[in-house]
Amino acid sequence: MRRFLLRYLIPRFLQFLTIIFVGITVTFIIPRLAPTNPVEAQISMMMARGESLDPQSIASMRAALTDMYGLSGSPLQQYFAFWGRLFRGDVGPSLANFPTPVSEMIGQAMPYTLSLLVTAVIISWIFGNLFGALSSYYPKNKALSLIEVLGQAVRPIPYYIVAIVLLVVFAYFIPIFPFSGAYPVGTHPSWSLAFIWIYIKHSVLPAATLVLVGFGGWFIGMKSLTSNIISEDYVVYAETAGLKKSRILNYYIMRNALLPQLTGLAMSLGTVFSGALIMEVVFGFPGLGMLTMAAVLRNDYSMIMGIAIYSIVGVAVTVFLMDLIYPLFDPRVRYQ
Repeated sequence: MRRFLLRYLIPRFLQFLTIIFVGITVTFIIPRLAPTNPVEAQISMMMARGESLDPQSIASMRAALTDMYGLSGSPLQQYFAFWGRLFRGDVGPSLANFPTPVSEMIGQAMPYTLSLLVTAVIISWIFGNLFGALSSYYPKNKALSLIEVLGQAVRPIPYYIVAIVLLVVFAYFIPIFPFSGAYPVGTHPSWSLAFIWIYIKHSVLPAATLVLVGFGGWFIGMKSLTSNIISEDYVVYAETAGLKKSRILNYYIMRNALLPQLTGLAMSLGTVFSGALIMEVVFGFPGLGMLTMAAVLRNDYSMIMGIAIYSIVGVAVTVFLMDLIYPLFDPRVRYQ
């Protein structure tokens, strides 16, 4: 146990903390290099709405906003204050939706993005790897050859084009699914079965878009990996020994070919914290992608910084967890 802690867990945990520290530090620095000032932008926005403020009120508001946005003091003081607020879960107020906290808005959008993207990534990963391995091991199967053609045909197409095609076909010409949103206007989100069913109907087309595009990538990657493993000596020996093809495929080929795909899965699950921007915009899905788009258009740098921090932490956590469980899948990697 001691060797496991000293030689495996602690070095990876320190690497995990370093990634988060460096990533969040860069996220702190970049917005402060931008030419825009969020405080002046907020005051200008209020003045543009026709609000009349005397100079003393403007000065008081400027001081309050400077403190609220964490821009008071020297850059070093701002940096330490930034980490202090971050440990409390406070990323500051949204500029576009002042004074709503960024963390509150991200918390509202996060469940929609996670439920959609995690489901789509896992489905595309499972079926892409399964059919990729089968296609490589049974190259003369016509059904698998057709699936390969479809996977390779869809793979190069940008996912927003696939989204538009699905939207036109299945929401306009064949109106099976809703056009946009996660639920109809006026519906109150809840955990009732009625709302969950409505949410599933609205999520089918966005999820199908991600599954179709992701399937091609996992399929091609798995087929390439299994094509190299099939010629390995241990696979040839297993075939010569008369083992069943299903056993060879499951225990000798797929188990070894899945190792790089597991790393890819961890990275894909980590990046879901940034949302699928264009796809969510096309379908009007109220997730992190839509939130990011609105923040960019409105120059809401607090929101952009908050989403970037969540994305950095998400990627770091999934990679760290994958490092811990990797030895369970790869016998060549040992804790000791």
